[in-house]
Amino acid sequence: MARGGSSNNNNNGGNQTNTNRFANLNRFTSDDSNFSQPLISNNYNSWSRAMTMALIAKNKLCFVDGNLFGPSLDDVCYNSWCRCNSKVMSWILHAISREIADSVMYIDNAKDMWNDLYDQFHQSNGPRVFQIKQLLNVLNQGSDEVSSYFTKLKTL
Repeated sequence: MARGGSSNNNNNGGNQTNTNRFANLNRFTSDDSNFSQPLISNNYNSWSRAMTMALIAKNKLCFVDGNLFGPSLDDVCYNSWCRCNSKVMSWILHAISREIADSVMYIDNAKDMWNDLYDQFHQSNGPRVFQIKQLLNVLNQGSDEVSSYFTKLKTL
């Protein structure tokens, strides 16, 4: 249903018109962008998961996962897309350490910024498996309750 309240039955062979495609970009745009743990060099996987959940909740995951491409410069929705893309980039910049932010500050769109962070910090399975094995070797219950010990074990 288009924003004007009527549906568009003529969709040009299955593709939505630009007006319909970008009609809801500004919905669900809470500015609640505080993240308890910013991205630092060794917490990418948990940071990425938390950011993905936040972007889904704000209906903005499409800006980083490649499901929404920016419209052309002459499209009537270009300014709305730019505003939302900038908001997503701002959320990302505020959820990473200052040192990391400096390395991605001048990237032009949220998808490229997201992919750059992935390329920089995502660990392949080999090093992560080694790290987990090392942590398991030193982990013991000690005086912890079973639930605390289980939580430590599960976070590995």
